[in-house]
Amino acid sequence: MDLKNLTTFIYVAELNSFTKAAEKLGYSQSTVSFQIKQLERELNSLLFERINHTVALTEKGKEVLKYAHQINELTQGLEKKMRDERHAGGHVRIAMADSLCDSLLADQFLDFRKEYPGITLKIIAAVTQEMFRLLDHNEADVILTLDNHIYNTEYVIVREEKVGMHFVAKADSPLAVKEALSVRELTNQPFILTEKGMSYRRLMDEKLAAMSLEIQPVLEIGSTSLICSLVEQGAGIAFLPDYVTAKGIAAGRIVCLPVEDFEIEIWKQLLYHRDKWISPQMESVIRYCVNREFAMD
Repeated sequence: MDLKNLTTFIYVAELNSFTKAAEKLGYSQSTVSFQIKQLERELNSLLFERINHTVALTEKGKEVLKYAHQINELTQGLEKKMRDERHAGGHVRIAMADSLCDSLLADQFLDFRKEYPGITLKIIAAVTQEMFRLLDHNEADVILTLDNHIYNTEYVIVREEKVGMHFVAKADSPLAVKEALSVRELTNQPFILTEKGMSYRRLMDEKLAAMSLEIQPVLEIGSTSLICSLVEQGAGIAFLPDYVTAKGIAAGRIVCLPVEDFEIEIWKQLLYHRDKWISPQMESVIRYCVNREFAMD
């Protein structure tokens, strides 16, 4: 049943006129007549009596009018709820690289909570392969990866950007004054790294293995903010995304090391499954992720 036909029916019933209903709706009179006839055929009932240019509801028409008003109210209520993003409510599950948690939830999360008090979040720290398994089984609504560039027609890429990666050390480290370094020179240094197998750590290990090199870190931990803090204290060096180290470098507490023979291509990508329905709360969370995690054009 076409909702437009029900709307036209309500107008004709309330105005007792096909002509006036057509004027209100911006239709031709023939269109209004066609919609009413179509509705009457669907319901197998005569809805109006047409006598000497007058229009009056039949008894069946009066019954249908009650239901039409109820359907119209429900439809308007649903449309309003879908439009009213400020009152979006519900639960959203985000799977992401552990190192992205700090940047996503710091600073503006309280503002997000004030704007969308009805939305609750579940953050799932996972490796990239696990993130896609969660998407495929509808156990996560959206994922935020930090890995090789991923393209698959099963998934919608909301936003993506290439991420710079560097080895970093305390600003007064003896390594910081060198004009050039090879990655081989760094392998005997104390390293503080994220967990083995996690996104860029995995890619770094694979690159080193291809060069017949290996790093044995003195500490492995998921918190990139803590890694930065320890590097600033001189506890070791690290291999981190530029967005993680930007504040420390700007403040002069840490520096990027001039390693010449080591480059890894890392991409930050926000994705969801192509078959996923984008609810108002999910749309709000996606917008928040984009604003927090990606450089705006």
